[in-house]
Amino acid sequence: MEERGKVVCMAKLAEQAERYDDMVNFMKKLARMDVDMSAEERHLFSVGFKNTIGARRASWRILSSLEQKVAVGEQAGQMISVYRTKVEDELRMVCNEILSIIAIHCLPLANAGENVVFFHKMKGDYYRYLAEFSTGAEKKSAADQSLMAYQHAMVVASTELSPAHPVRLGLALNFSVFFYEIMNFHQRSFTLK
Repeated sequence: MEERGKVVCMAKLAEQAERYDDMVNFMKKLARMDVDMSAEERHLFSVGFKNTIGARRASWRILSSLEQKVAVGEQAGQMISVYRTKVEDELRMVCNEILSIIAIHCLPLANAGENVVFFHKMKGDYYRYLAEFSTGAEKKSAADQSLMAYQHAMVVASTELSPAHPVRLGLALNFSVFFYEIMNFHQRSFTLK
């Protein structure tokens, strides 16, 4: 079996074993082979990172909620704040890593419109995740980058993918979430085409 096939096989095994950090490592290895990923490979790439980041996003939401319930100045609140900051640092690291891999290894090799849309959508997603917990200039920068990535994906999707294509539908859904949760454009999130 060729190296690419072995890496994909190991990523599938890691997924079945629910070892998403291992899955991510296998898919990073594949991305660094500088190949235009197949639909199956893109799916594995996305699932690995989604599960890795998803657990941390859930932790951040819980800690943020707990922090708001604790009285100001209380020692428990300080401990929660320190722990939340640790989770934010992990989120930032994972998001920046995936964004770097997409920019260096995935988008330059994406030949088909479907791949271009898929990776720009992922780029928009991970900048959106950064915007969820960031503040000030960092939040604005992440939101701006997310918006640009989603817009680029929408332009390509409108010419390259049918309106019912699963990647295009996923893009529309995530772009709507961006407008609703990050930009607070609640009405705009319902009218996205």
